[in-house]
Amino acid sequence: MKRIALCLFCLVLIPPAWSASKKTVRLAICQILVIDSDREGNFRRIEYALQQAQAQHADIAIFPESSILGWENPDAHTMAAPIPGRDSDLIGTLAQKYHVMIAIGLDEKAGDRLYDSAVLIDKAGKLLWKHRKINVLPELMTPPYAQGRPEDIGVVETEFGRIAVLICADTFTDAYLERLKALKPDLMLVPYGWAAPNDQWPQHSRVLEELVKKRAAQVGCPMAGVDLVGEMTHGPWTGQTYGGSSFVADSTGKILLTLRDRDVDFKVVEVALEAPRFP
Repeated sequence: MKRIALCLFCLVLIPPAWSASKKTVRLAICQILVIDSDREGNFRRIEYALQQAQAQHADIAIFPESSILGWENPDAHTMAAPIPGRDSDLIGTLAQKYHVMIAIGLDEKAGDRLYDSAVLIDKAGKLLWKHRKINVLPELMTPPYAQGRPEDIGVVETEFGRIAVLICADTFTDAYLERLKALKPDLMLVPYGWAAPNDQWPQHSRVLEELVKKRAAQVGCPMAGVDLVGEMTHGPWTGQTYGGSSFVADSTGKILLTLRDRDVDFKVVEVALEAPRFP
């Protein structure tokens, strides 16, 4: 009788869904072309990538920064929608249609402010999380993006564990990553707008690779950093190129996947997640 009681006790402590030490998630890395102000065309390119994600049985599709209107595009001051609103609602419809969770960067209008934001939307089309970029590089656009708040950095519980979302230059700041580390995410998703003059590619992609490796190891969870391809058309960086070369790293900082340099690309990678950290 004592042996039976002990076995039952063990079953209570170790949930059946987590009898193994790890589980996996299939990430679709959607390195798309983004054209400034081309809302309809950019949505088409997003949907084409989601079609591939569904065909390859992806769990989460990750897209770049400002995927709808283009990064540092002053037209976004008049074109951007609130969140929730027109653009995020359409992303939700696509998540339902293709039965995939979506992480994507999109500009957000809130009153007279424009935010560089990113959202996480589940397979049912529900908005799970919104992050507003903190390091907004105000010198690149007039008027600049409004800043998000460091205290709003967080994680959200999902069917795939605790997911964190940051945006591009937010990953430059040690304090933001330390705040995130304390929240113990299982997965970190980061839309990037990684641009440089043409003559600095492909070397500039190595900088992004080292950044992804460093931050994944620092936080101790897998990280997907997804860049776009295209060209900046406004402001002091006009003519600089988005070079692609998106990266996925595991929780030790080892690179698991690299996408093509300066070309549209799409790949699905299966990533191991650690089991939940029980008290």
